[in-house]
Amino acid sequence: MDTKEEAIATLKRFEIGSRFSYLPVLPKASVLIPLFVRRGELCVLMTLRSKELRTGAGEVCFPGGKRDPSDADDVDTALREAQEEIGLPADQVEVVCRLFPIINKSGLLVTPVVGFIEESFCPCPNPAEVSAVFSVPLDFFTREKDHSAYGPPGMTGLLHTFHFTDPDSGRQYHIWGLTAMLATLVSVLTLRKKPEFDVGFDTEDPLPFFQHGLDRRISKL
Repeated sequence: MDTKEEAIATLKRFEIGSRFSYLPVLPKASVLIPLFVRRGELCVLMTLRSKELRTGAGEVCFPGGKRDPSDADDVDTALREAQEEIGLPADQVEVVCRLFPIINKSGLLVTPVVGFIEESFCPCPNPAEVSAVFSVPLDFFTREKDHSAYGPPGMTGLLHTFHFTDPDSGRQYHIWGLTAMLATLVSVLTLRKKPEFDVGFDTEDPLPFFQHGLDRRISKL
């Protein structure tokens, strides 16, 4: 198998299916984690949110947002948001899987949707929402260099942060919070590589860790 086929086969093992159908009705959101292969290396596309936004202004994130009443499911939400934010047509995304949902700091149940895009895709960012689009090699999120972590008061687990310098533009990006965790998770699962730093979950079987965290958050709602 080539790099892309191997990654798809690996990621499909973590498709959640109906595993979380027991969850109570919560406000929902989805993010698209767009992967592609460049010169044989797996990379991920990321965005920098506009400084004009009311929430998360100037933060690095994946394309995504709240569920719209017209969305059929979590995948629809992620694809629609990617189209609106960076001009990525839904038919140019090969959806691979949905990963474990996570409750974010705003109380939204966020479902990560992983998909492959072509390396040739040229983003057309919506300036009202996105100020920059850039790509990062997945392997970056497994290395100790440019990584740090700390445990915020009252929070279970570590908050990971990365400082990435885009070799094309020279621009520096601070990747942290939920985005950093999801990037690390997808890198670990896809590359089947244990990071150089402690992630707090079993890299071979991360589901119990995330399911426990989700159930714990829900019990407090």
